[in-house]
Amino acid sequence: MATNPDNKKTYLILNVSEIPLIDFTEVFETSPETLRKSIDGTKTSIKWQDKKPKFINDLKTKEGPYIYDEIFSIMQTSEWTTPFVTN
Repeated sequence: MATNPDNKKTYLILNVSEIPLIDFTEVFETSPETLRKSIDGTKTSIKWQDKKPKFINDLKTKEGPYIYDEIFSIMQTSEWTTPFVTN
């Protein structure tokens, strides 16, 4: 059985106002444009593997850290995903 590589990553949610504090050399996202944002545009998430990025300690609005299964569940909520509507 194959192992999901995302299971080795750590995830964090933060307010978009703190995007300038992110050191993109320490996370998988590469720029502000590659960040996933909540539906209302107020939150974003980042992920890293192994050593916690140093800038994390400077964040004031962080939620987490989360493992893959936890963040997956969070990203399925209406805060992060628009419900699919069929006509």
